[in-house]
Amino acid sequence: MTVMPKDAAGPLDGVRILDLSRVWAGPHATRLMADLGAEVIHITGRRLAGRRTVTREIAEVLGTYPDNEPGERPWNRNVLNIDMSRNKLDITLELDTERGVGLFKRLVEISDVLIENYSPRVMPNLGIDYPVLKAINPGIIFCSMPGYGPTGPYSHFVSYGTTIDPHSGLASMMGYPGEEPHMSGNAYPDPASGMFASGAIMTALFRKRRTGKGQLIALAQAESGAALTGEASLGYQLSGRVPARMGNRHLRKAPHGAYPCAGDDKWVAIAVGSEREWTGFCEVIGNPGWSEGERFATLQDRLRNQNELDQHVRDWTRDQDAYKVMERMQEAGIAAGVVVNAGELMNDRHLNERGFFWKIDHPEAGTHQHAGQPIRLSETPARNYRPAPTLGQHHDYVLGELLGLSADEIDDLEQAGVIGYEPLVRER
Repeated sequence: MTVMPKDAAGPLDGVRILDLSRVWAGPHATRLMADLGAEVIHITGRRLAGRRTVTREIAEVLGTYPDNEPGERPWNRNVLNIDMSRNKLDITLELDTERGVGLFKRLVEISDVLIENYSPRVMPNLGIDYPVLKAINPGIIFCSMPGYGPTGPYSHFVSYGTTIDPHSGLASMMGYPGEEPHMSGNAYPDPASGMFASGAIMTALFRKRRTGKGQLIALAQAESGAALTGEASLGYQLSGRVPARMGNRHLRKAPHGAYPCAGDDKWVAIAVGSEREWTGFCEVIGNPGWSEGERFATLQDRLRNQNELDQHVRDWTRDQDAYKVMERMQEAGIAAGVVVNAGELMNDRHLNERGFFWKIDHPEAGTHQHAGQPIRLSETPARNYRPAPTLGQHHDYVLGELLGLSADEIDDLEQAGVIGYEPLVRER
């Protein structure tokens, strides 16, 4: 069985990663490395796989399945899994069984990296924490990324990206003056943690190349979010003041915000900083009389009178096409961008002409466009090698070719419930 096309070697070709992670943070990290050519073996527990199935009502809100149709095997049609698991291999393995743990340890012997985002108690309870696996393979790089880290008073707390976001300090900075904090609308610490994890793993691989030694990577997702608040955190230390929420405004730019345009829920973001930009902005909007008054003569004047300024800008943009505003502002050297929704993003001319989207044909979900990688390597680019696997699709390769089990032995594992092709529990 050929797993990687001969002409598809990427910069991480030859690196084998065992992926126990789930949802978004860990899978995001391993998807990046799979896109760059690493052999990522996702190991799924079939009880957890059942959680890929959700009710039809939730599916219709979230777009969980293609055409909102779960199909006969909804666990193979879940869009998050399909998006996060491209280029990966999948086996099922019940790690609460002696045989499952034994097979897992054999895979660790022949692998470079292990990544998991369980709570800190899970791997020790299964008897496969870092000290155990290091004894099996001293070169193993073990990346553990629980929500709050493996130590500390919150290490046992349940976490999701949507709760880590406020705990990391991000939500406190989002919102309008005098109003409640807002989350980003996306579980931002998840992908941020994934990017930190991929960078840490590649750094550890570089060291392993020099020394032959692996190491433990302990990554707290909450700290990944907190690491992005540097300016606010440092500012508090210097001044003793907690930064106030500013909405869409900026300390050194005015006008600065998202302004309504013609059409239903159409907006354009505009940022004007220097006097040269202000002059260009006024020319674009036709040099109205209000723009020449003393209330907007300098940046400090514009910052002091932002409510009035924003109203003038809204009055002008309200009847304008968002894309034309963006283009005219950009031609004048002013930062401006359309606030695009998901549909506009997928049809964006710039992204499509650059080939950002990858067309992927999945055997059970059909053909769809997926966001590619913003990383562009000239000699070994990120590529799409294969669609996301179905549950347990690569037992023959991983257990047969890599571990040397016979077809009868693989069948026996299935009969014993150690592996399988369907979730043990379906949540409907």
